[in-house]
Amino acid sequence: MKRYMILLVILGSVLMPVYANTREDVSLARCTDGDTAHFYIQGEDVTVRFLAINAPEYTKEKEPYGKEASEYVCNALRSAESIELEYDEGSTKSDKYGRTLAWVFVDGVLLQEDLVEKGLAEVAYIYGDYAYTDRLKAAQERAKAQMLSMWSDASSKEELPYYMTIMGGVLCIGAGLLFYKGSKRRRLVRKGIRSIIKKKGA
Repeated sequence: MKRYMILLVILGSVLMPVYANTREDVSLARCTDGDTAHFYIQGEDVTVRFLAINAPEYTKEKEPYGKEASEYVCNALRSAESIELEYDEGSTKSDKYGRTLAWVFVDGVLLQEDLVEKGLAEVAYIYGDYAYTDRLKAAQERAKAQMLSMWSDASSKEELPYYMTIMGGVLCIGAGLLFYKGSKRRRLVRKGIRSIIKKKGA
């Protein structure tokens, strides 16, 4: 009988999830922005930084989609029937500013994943083997593919250097034709053409 008990203990330890994270019920104290909020934890007002994401700023700075991220978080937390914080075994309990680091579950839904899925936050500050990192990265890829919110102008940003190079080449050619003569003109024209060809072939 004792042997069977030992086998059951060993089997249980093998089958136990890698992440034995702890959760606790909390209530909202006040909203802050898209990746931070204040919660009452055992009666104390605690600042909580949402683990593994970064949302655009909307406190001191006003970054694009910062307002949308902040409003989405605030609406979700205020209307929630239940809010749970999960502390990740792979992370420190707090950051260098003393803010508690946690996963935030709103009515059973992982808030970080929800924000990343909607393009209102990006995966960031991964300093350990966290429980839900893979889920967040997959959500981010979906948001990028659909060009949602903060990813909506990603393609235009990538194309900007190309158009700047084209304009530079055109200006070189124009300057050579208008203001210079002889060999200097030819050098400027050739330089402009080379820059355009080089970028096109890149």
